Amino acid sequence: MSAERGETVDLAYIGRALQWLTTEVASLRDDMKGLTAIVLRHEETLIRVLEQITMMVVQNARVVDRLRAVEGRLNVLEDSP
Repeated sequence: MSAERGETVDLAYIGRALQWLTTEVASLRDDMKGLTAIVLRHEETLIRVLEQITMMVVQNARVVDRLRAVEGRLNVLEDSP
């Protein structure tokens, strides 16, 4: 690789390459930590939204049940002489 570019490979070159690689890996690790935190926050938000939707469905079912009960009583009153 470096022979094609006319560079000599010595310990200093390998040391610089390893230092650059270590810096890049540390940067990627930091990026990954940040992105993971964002994903976990979004996941928590979605869980809360799902809980709220579930509660709204339950509340809607109770309203529908109460409405049917009122309509049933109204039908009984309309049918009575």
